[in-house]
This record gives sequence, structure tokens and C-alpha cells, in this order.
Amino acid sequence: MGSPDTPARRAAASLPLAPGVYRFRDHSGRVLYIGRAVSLRRRVQSYWRDLGDRAHLAPMVARIARVEAVPCDSAHEAAWLERNLLGRRLPPWNRTPGGQEAEVWIRLSDSPRAPGLTVVRRQAPGDFGPYLGGLKVRDAVSGVSRVLPLGYAADHPPGTGRELALVRGAAPAGRAGLARGVAAVLRREQAAVAALRADLAARRDAAATALAFEFAARLQAELEAVEWVTAEQKVTRDQRDQADADVYGWAGGVLVAFEIRGGRMCGWRQRPCTAAAARRYLEQSAPGWAPFARRSAELAARLRSPQAGLTARLRPGSPACAG
Repeated sequence: MGSPDTPARRAAASLPLAPGVYRFRDHSGRVLYIGRAVSLRRRVQSYWRDLGDRAHLAPMVARIARVEAVPCDSAHEAAWLERNLLGRRLPPWNRTPGGQEAEVWIRLSDSPRAPGLTVVRRQAPGDFGPYLGGLKVRDAVSGVSRVLPLGYAADHPPGTGRELALVRGAAPAGRAGLARGVAAVLRREQAAVAALRADLAARRDAAATALAFEFAARLQAELEAVEWVTAEQKVTRDQRDQADADVYGWAGGVLVAFEIRGGRMCGWRQRPCTAAAARRYLEQSAPGWAPFARRSAELAARLRSPQAGLTARLRPGSPACAG
């Protein structure tokens, strides 16, 4: 027998196919679970299908009364937002505070003796990041270094290093240019990222044509990892450069609020609110966040419709914009 049709299950069909973070609430408004998805709609709908190796979640699914979600600009951004939210509070059906992926940075060196890229767990000034997932970030570094072989442009490489430098087309005279190219990729400059991805894709396709399928798979993994580290990600920044802020978005009678503390978006609330009452919150919202917050509010308003009965039960007689 299939799962019963419920307002929460119907709401899942209104989710976008974009990456994002979702959470489930029960009838009392208690958060049951927070998760992330590459496709919000597909992931959330899967809870009402065959759970497979997630059968332990069946009792939770039976209690889901409300679905809420925040659309993100990349899977990496969704991973960070999930980690930050779970780091503050762990709902009963989540198991690991902050998730299991390591937090790392990429260090760029253009020194004559040891140029190249290194993945590090402790940040130093000038490092790029932070990123989630040490293995994935190492794959990204491998892909960047394959196209921009900065590590082979040392002044005095050892014997085998000299041979490899010739094969890779790297030389000390080109070290500064290679370092600039790498930095442009890690700064997410559109043209630099596109050129790097096109080069890796061409190498992958050539390997597949030559029936070198293992090498082609390796290049595909590097391509995906480069996408991970260069995609939009703004919910976790270098805390030394970021002031605390509150971010608000409003649409269709719903106010969504996000807290940024220490460079990390770590709080997420939403509640019914009139346009007039929301105005003062929107006016004090941190600049630059309007598209992100408005998109989240628009989704919250869309999800509210098939779940409107729960909103009334959660906050009976609530004021126009209660906390």
C-alpha cells in the first residue's frame, strides 16, 4: 500500500528542482529533520516512496505535517547551509551535528622552490575557501593542476620533476602567469572557470574515445569537483571579513528571516506576516541578500498554501508578524 496523501506530501510537489535545504515539522511545529538536496523536489518526494536503506525514517515520515525549504544557488551552498543549521541545533531525526564532511581551504603558493596548490584544514591569510569535503576538494585541486600545472614550474625541480615539467609545458618563466590563472579560477571568475572546465571536458572526451574509460572517469570526477569549489557559495564566508547580520525576505504573507553570525548563515525562521508589518524588517535587512531572501520567501508562500491548516494550528491568534 502506498503512503497516504497528505498536505505535506502535496507540498513536496511544489518544490523546485534546484539544490537547497529542507526541513520537516510535526503538527506541533517541532522540527523533526533538516536535510539537503541536489534537487529539492526529487529528494523530498522520495520520503513518501520506497525509503530503501532509509527505512528507519518511516516513523518520522508518518509524523511530517509541514515541509519548509530554502533554495540555494549550488549543491555546495546547500551543503554549507545544512551544516551551519545542524551545528546550532540537532533535530531528533538528524544524527550528526554539522554533517560528516571536513572543512578545508586551498592554499596557493607561487614560491620558486615549491609552487602549487595544497588542501589544508587550518586557514592562513590568503587561503581560498572554506570548502566542504576534503576528498572532493583534492579532486578539484587535481583538475586545476592538470590544466594549470603550477606545481611543475619550480626553479630547480628534481630530475623526474624536470621531465614532467617538459611534458606538462611548465617552466619557471611561466610561474607567475600560471599562479594568476589558478587564482582566477579559485576566485570564481567566469571566463577562467569556463576555460578550465572546457579543457577538462575535452580531455575526458578524448580519453573516452580512446577507450581509456578509467582515465575518463577520473577526469569526470575532477570536473564535478571543480564545479563544487567554483559554484556560488555565500552562506559561509571568512568570518574575519564578515559582520553579523540579519536577512529578511517577504512574499505572499510570509516573512523569512536568516541569521548570519561569524560569517555563517546559521539561523532560519519563517512566519506569517502582513506586507505592512514586514516593511521595517526588509528595510533593515543586510544589503546584497535581497534576491536570496526574496526567493526563499516566495517558495515559503507557495508551500504554505497546501499546508495552510497547519499554520493556523501552529500559531492560533498570532499577530500579524509574531516572533
